[in-house]
Amino acid sequence: MTHHFATRQLRFFLTAPSPCPYLPGREERKVFTHLPLSDGASINDALTQIGFRRSQNIAYRPACERCDACVSARLPSADYPFSRSERRVLDRNGDISRHLVEAEATMEQFDLLRRYLMARHAEGGMADMTWPDYVAMVEDTSARTHLIEYRLHGEDRGPGDLVACVLVDVLSDGLSLVYSFYEPSMQRRSLGSFMILDHVIQAQISGLPYVYLGYWVSGSSKMDYKSRFNPIEVLRSDGWVLMANRDRT
Repeated sequence: MTHHFATRQLRFFLTAPSPCPYLPGREERKVFTHLPLSDGASINDALTQIGFRRSQNIAYRPACERCDACVSARLPSADYPFSRSERRVLDRNGDISRHLVEAEATMEQFDLLRRYLMARHAEGGMADMTWPDYVAMVEDTSARTHLIEYRLHGEDRGPGDLVACVLVDVLSDGLSLVYSFYEPSMQRRSLGSFMILDHVIQAQISGLPYVYLGYWVSGSSKMDYKSRFNPIEVLRSDGWVLMANRDRT
C-alpha cells in the first residue's frame, strides 16, 4: 500500500515522438517521471515491478501509440534450470572473478565502455557518451545500486584486467540489470549472457526471486536475445506471465 500511495504522488510526462532505436520505420514515445531523493529507492522498486526502467533519477517506460513490441522481461531465479549451453558459458568464464564495488565511475570502466560502444553500438544514441555522461549514469541516483566488475584472474591471484561491468539496482524482489558492457574482442566468451546467468546465481544466493532484464523487443536483433533465456516472465496488461517453455540445449 505504501508503494501505491507513493507512486500516486509522482508527476508523469510524455515525450514527443522520435525514431524507434529498435524497429526501423517506427516511432517511439515514453512516459517518464523523476525519482524523488527522499524515497527514490522504494519508488524505483514499485515502478520496476510495473514495467518501468531507470536511467539516473528518471524512471520511464514505452508509451507508443501504434506499437507494443517492447515488453518488460524478468527471469524467475529460485529454480532456474540452467541449460547445457548456459552451463558451458559459466564454465568458459571460470577464470573470471566478480567484484561488487560502490556506484562510483572509474576511467578504467569508461575506457571499456567506449570500446564496447564503438564495436557494438557505433550508430546508437550512446555512442557519443562523454566521461561526465558516464559519471552521471553511474552516480546520479537515489536508487539502491552498485556496480559489478568482472576481472580475469591476475597472475598474482589478485584482480586482473576488467573485461565486463554491469550497473545493478537492488530491489525488494530482485536484481535489475540497468546497463552492462564488456570487452568486444572476447566474443567467444558470451560475456553478455554470462553476466545475466551470474546474476541469476547471485539472486539465488541472496534469496531474491527475480532478475529484471529490461525490455524484450521481438523482431529487434539488439534485444531479441533475451528470449533465449527460459523460463522467462513478461509483463502483459493483466500482469506478469510465464512464457511457454521452449526446447533447451
